[in-house]
Amino acid sequence: MLAFECDYLEGAHEQILKRLMETNYEKQPGYGSDKYCESAKAKIRKACGCPDADIYFLVGGTQTNATVIAGMLQDYEGVVAVKTGHVNVHEAGAIEYTGHKVLTVPSHNGKMHADELDEMLSTFWQDPNHDHMVFPGMVYISHPTEYGTLYSRQELMEISEICRKFQIPLYLDGARLGYGLMSRSTDVTLQDIAGYCDVFYIGGTKVGALCGEAVVFPNNNAPRHFFAIVKQHGAMLAKGRLTGIQFDTLFTDDLYFEISAHAINMAEELKAGFAKRGYSFYLDSPTNQQFVILSNKEIDKLQKEVSFDMWDKVDEEHTVVRFATSWATRKEDIKALMDLLDKKDNIES
Repeated sequence: MLAFECDYLEGAHEQILKRLMETNYEKQPGYGSDKYCESAKAKIRKACGCPDADIYFLVGGTQTNATVIAGMLQDYEGVVAVKTGHVNVHEAGAIEYTGHKVLTVPSHNGKMHADELDEMLSTFWQDPNHDHMVFPGMVYISHPTEYGTLYSRQELMEISEICRKFQIPLYLDGARLGYGLMSRSTDVTLQDIAGYCDVFYIGGTKVGALCGEAVVFPNNNAPRHFFAIVKQHGAMLAKGRLTGIQFDTLFTDDLYFEISAHAINMAEELKAGFAKRGYSFYLDSPTNQQFVILSNKEIDKLQKEVSFDMWDKVDEEHTVVRFATSWATRKEDIKALMDLLDKKDNIES
């Protein structure tokens, strides 16, 4: 069975597993106070160009989003996200569970437009009854988005300027950040993100780690007692060395960027293969997520040998499906998928 439904199907990169084994019997203090967490933080600060950054290692993406958002908001505030944003659609109401509402603006292939954000925030503050409403307390975006699309440096700058105009923080969800940074179509660097965002996280779970995300407050601006907030939200490992060793390995010799580039190369091969065979795409994604339009008959037959993610319905006979590559995708996997598409007795247009 070929598998393309997401980018965290495999365990972890072999260099991470090797380091975990090598250090397994070392005695290290817990809760992120070990030497590997400190080493990883130093490497991440250097990569971000932020020598004073506060960095915390959390267990997963949903826990990270819920913890960061709740930790930065007042009780009466909500977070602004696009309608298709991960925190609004795919986290089982985790943000609302913390007592904060997700306030939505329109989505444009997964992205937020600065002018619509400006209009939303202006409308709120101009409303004489705004004291009776949920206050927009921060802005959430993801890069790449749920649709594999990317913000340009100009778009990030414009959204950042709106946030600073209204004096609210900008938070970037980087669950797939490596795949965005290594896209062939981006002009955004890790240093740009650190400059435009008040907080962001570097995804490990989907980019080569067993688990874990690195939250970065680039300007020594973490909320007071954020360590305690992380614990309250169940997002901290007692054996913090596990995340520390993983990120220390990922940020040694540019491994994080190397394996992310591999996923992009595999996605480009997959995209070219589908295009060569006449398939249409829902949108032009420059990252590791590719959205292909298939007939429902094709889906039924292909699913017998390939796993992929169902996305949006196009019409009664066609559906958008997602194929995701990862740091571990092999050329042989792409070839095997293309061979299946070429078997007319298995796949009918």
